[in-house]
Amino acid sequence: MSATVFRLPDLGEGLTEAEILEWKVSVGDPVIVDQSVVEVETAKAAVDVPIPIAGTVAKLCADAGTVVDVGSPLIEITVQDVAPQRQADERYREEERAGSGNVLVGYGTGAVRRSRRRAAQAATPAAAGGDGEAPRVISPVVRRLAREHGLDVAALAPSGPGGVVLRRDVDAAIAGASTPEKAEESADVLRIPLKGTRRVVADKMARSRREIPDASTWVDVDATPLVELKADINRADPEARVGMLALFARICVAGLRRFPELNASLDVEREEIVEVPWVHLGFAAQTGRGLVVPVVRDAHRLTLAELAASLRRRTDDARENRLTPKDLTGGTFTLNNYGVFGVDGSTPIINHPEAAMLGIGRIIDRPWAFEGEVRLRKVVQLSFTFDHRICDGGVAGGFLRFVADCVERPEVLVTHL
Repeated sequence: MSATVFRLPDLGEGLTEAEILEWKVSVGDPVIVDQSVVEVETAKAAVDVPIPIAGTVAKLCADAGTVVDVGSPLIEITVQDVAPQRQADERYREEERAGSGNVLVGYGTGAVRRSRRRAAQAATPAAAGGDGEAPRVISPVVRRLAREHGLDVAALAPSGPGGVVLRRDVDAAIAGASTPEKAEESADVLRIPLKGTRRVVADKMARSRREIPDASTWVDVDATPLVELKADINRADPEARVGMLALFARICVAGLRRFPELNASLDVEREEIVEVPWVHLGFAAQTGRGLVVPVVRDAHRLTLAELAASLRRRTDDARENRLTPKDLTGGTFTLNNYGVFGVDGSTPIINHPEAAMLGIGRIIDRPWAFEGEVRLRKVVQLSFTFDHRICDGGVAGGFLRFVADCVERPEVLVTHL
């Protein structure tokens, strides 16, 4: 018998690490080729990781909750037939180096990459350990836990081999620091780790605010005709199940055809504005894992009914945590319906590296001047945030006015389908 180590494969989409959510096997369990052995959470989605070898689980190389770099040991398998397994293992390594895609089907084909931050951390540990030297901290989880609790790892007593500080050392220091006075002071303090989807959203929002000089414009619109159109469509074809989000999505697609400058991104290095002929429409969705932006690819090719079905499917996948990294990347324009939260307006942060985002507030009855009289109408506030490097106020105002005209007079939309 021999032991083979299976390492965390490249999950694609530029991802360099993943957090272990749940092991699906235990030490001593038999496994077969392509069996899912662990569920991990990347910055994009939760995915199951299959194993390309068969045998018996000898060791789980990381506990649940640990963040593991791509290429790091994940699980150790004991195999019976040494020679054939060695050949399979060598073939697996060749595929991994060549980027065949067989490492994890559907998730990336590139060589193993590590983030600069983690590479730097691995390259500069606290010290080599030993007498008179600072203890080593290898695990990024341990390092982060110590930092969150204000602990100096150099002052901790290591219990790991070679003077390595383990998580239990940090936990012991935290427990020891919890004097009655401190416990009373921090009794109401809740510390929530910033990780997974929440962390990538935070990073992306910060990058958007840091890099994009955004500007916003907004308008109040009489949405009564669009609300009536929705009711008429669903009476005529109940199976279509067309909602307001689908109607706004269709309006946006038509608007981007008239204003292609907004269906673009900025290539900073080459100092070029990159316009694309396709519309990959993203929409903000709130889930138990935080805010995500699923993408409906090639929305410009879909009918209204097809677009409505795609939005429902993506929403269901988001709520059930079935979205893959591909489902959450590649968008060219984002629609944000914050009206579902009962608010009228907002200045949304652009979904980097896109050029713009349309926000939709709640639709409510308001007094409105209509045909020479003040009547109660279904009114909605639309807000539009755009990258001022890519377009100016004329383009942004033109797009928003087109959207407003389609809402107030849906026949305008029909002429641009």
